[in-house]
Amino acid sequence: MDILVLGIGNVLLTDEGIGVRALKELERRYTYPTNVELLDGGTAGIELLRHIRNRDYLIIIDAMKCGQEPGTVLRVEGDEVPAAFRTRISPHQLGLSDLLAAAMLTDELPANLVLYGVEPESIDIGLDLTETVEANVDKLVGAVADELRSLGCSLVPIEANFTEKARFWDTV
Repeated sequence: MDILVLGIGNVLLTDEGIGVRALKELERRYTYPTNVELLDGGTAGIELLRHIRNRDYLIIIDAMKCGQEPGTVLRVEGDEVPAAFRTRISPHQLGLSDLLAAAMLTDELPANLVLYGVEPESIDIGLDLTETVEANVDKLVGAVADELRSLGCSLVPIEANFTEKARFWDTV
């Protein structure tokens, strides 16, 4: 099974960067089998088509405004994923919505779509996640890791000793 984990977001807008931050944390914590690719999609849109086309499984991680308590981790799958981007909190989500629509129109949409979203507390200018969202990073990373394990992927933990703040800055 060909799997892509795609972290999306703008790391200059506090909680809007949760997708990229979580992806970096997944990279920091585990090594992955060759059939799993982790990709920092940043604020890219349609240009990601070449990366998602014809994958068996696409896992997207992003901030998602849906009226829940800030920091809430949500899982959306299948046809609900494109619908989740109808409520946009940033311009990159328009690009992601277009990306999924283009993949659907060209029949290149991955067979399985899953979105892990986190309700943001703030999308103001700032480099750090809010305390509320940062407190849920472990839950988000654990949920994505569990999703990969449920697909038969063997994740090998990487032994490291980072401070909480340092974990986001060692690769940025």
